[in-house]
Amino acid sequence: MTIQSEDFVDIPTPTGPMRTHLFKPAAEGRYPSLILYSEIFQLTGPIRRTAAFLAGHGYIVAVPEVYHELETAGAVLSYDQAGADKGNFNKFEKELVSYDADARATLDYLNAMPACNGQLGVMGICLGGHLAFRAAMQPDVRATACFYPTDIHTSTLGKGKNDNSLQRASEIQGELLMIFGRQDPHVPLTGRNQIRARLEEANLLYSWHEVNAAHAFLRDEGPRYDPVLALQCLNLALELFHRKL
Repeated sequence: MTIQSEDFVDIPTPTGPMRTHLFKPAAEGRYPSLILYSEIFQLTGPIRRTAAFLAGHGYIVAVPEVYHELETAGAVLSYDQAGADKGNFNKFEKELVSYDADARATLDYLNAMPACNGQLGVMGICLGGHLAFRAAMQPDVRATACFYPTDIHTSTLGKGKNDNSLQRASEIQGELLMIFGRQDPHVPLTGRNQIRARLEEANLLYSWHEVNAAHAFLRDEGPRYDPVLALQCLNLALELFHRKL
């Protein structure tokens, strides 16, 4: 279906307003809603196109600026070394509790929208995959897709590099979709095995996919993009969201 022009709102959070970009179907009606968490670079062209793709399949999609306390509203980091350095610096500068508060604020905003049917899901990529994993701990999240989530196995998200995501995995009540590239140096085999063992220990409802791809294979810019695998994996996420939401 066609979608409306991109819009944004500034959602109040405990650490200030969070610029959040909205993508919605153009047709009148009530729709399930998703948070789409970006990579460390915030709302780049590939993230915008992914949000539009999801919205075109019948979802209200909210893309928050994850570094809203640290960057000016609307800031987008470049896909270069300087942008990566800045994004990684911000990732470890922001307090862990602020990531969680942002998730709660975004879910509450979506649920209050007249066009939302009350069914909530989350998807995230890279850093966003880890943020999606943590957002899945919110009790009203029914489905979550994590694309090559970073720092879960090392427990290093946020200021102090001492997160509790694996410990809290048992709080996840909805269904998880976990997707990794086997050639991704950011989440090596030992890390993937550690995450999967914890999901098993917590007896979570999840599916697990490892594909022959590098980190950032979903991003439709740059040499690591794999269009065939990207489409296959996006369809896995859509199947989850259609079924659960």
